[in-house]
Amino acid sequence: QVQLVESGGGLVQPGGSLRLSCAASGFTFTNYWMYWVREAPGKGLEWVSGITTGGASTYYAGSVAGRFTISRDNAKNTLYLQMSSLSTEDTAVYYCAKQSATGGGMDYWGKGTLVTVSS
Repeated sequence: QVQLVESGGGLVQPGGSLRLSCAASGFTFTNYWMYWVREAPGKGLEWVSGITTGGASTYYAGSVAGRFTISRDNAKNTLYLQMSSLSTEDTAVYYCAKQSATGGGMDYWGKGTLVTVSS
């Protein structure tokens, strides 16, 4: 079955950096766009970033553009999110998600990894 396992979260000071990873299994990773979404305390889900199957094209929410970089290693079935210049506003649980098999939206999410930005 599809499994998405995030890792790399933790406590970081404002202005710091962190890299998240998402290990994927149970499906043909190279066939699907992949995404990062986040949920901040007391807020709803926010789409953060997306990447095409081969990684040639990437997309970002305005709130993270220029600070976050999404990438993927198809040989390792792994998705990444490099985050820099972190602020307290970036505190959230970060989830990786798989493109829906029907093409629109997302159909599987991991359990998430918590990123806390605090001094």
